[in-house]
Amino acid sequence: MKMMDAHDQFTESINALKKTGVRITPQRKAVLRYMIETGEHPTADDIFKALSNEYPNMSVATIYNNLKLFKETGLVKELTYGDASSRFDFITDTHYHIICSECGKITDFHYPGLEEVEHLAGSVTSYDVSHHRLEIYGVCPECRRAE
Repeated sequence: MKMMDAHDQFTESINALKKTGVRITPQRKAVLRYMIETGEHPTADDIFKALSNEYPNMSVATIYNNLKLFKETGLVKELTYGDASSRFDFITDTHYHIICSECGKITDFHYPGLEEVEHLAGSVTSYDVSHHRLEIYGVCPECRRAE
């Protein structure tokens, strides 16, 4: 399967939004493009800071509203961890996160074996398992170098 580049991801995402009847505004495009290109797991405030020079009339509320819309349409996942701020992830396939306990940086990693845990948990408990969440914490390489 061919990996899509950022341009293709953007085009596909815009087309998905259009199919839902959503108006495609310059601000909406900017937030979406940022989410695709950042490779990070930003908060709404992070996105606001990154885009405020180019879009001085865009408010934090606009960012939140767009993120909520993207979440509802399946374009992003909302990540809620120990801190008060939600973070958002453009990669919505099954993957896991390791979180730096010093700076809060979140890094993606894939480990298909954990899907077996869902199956086992359902078998052992007779639950109808819908999903699971795994958070791993540690200190990232950048914070270790700063010590």
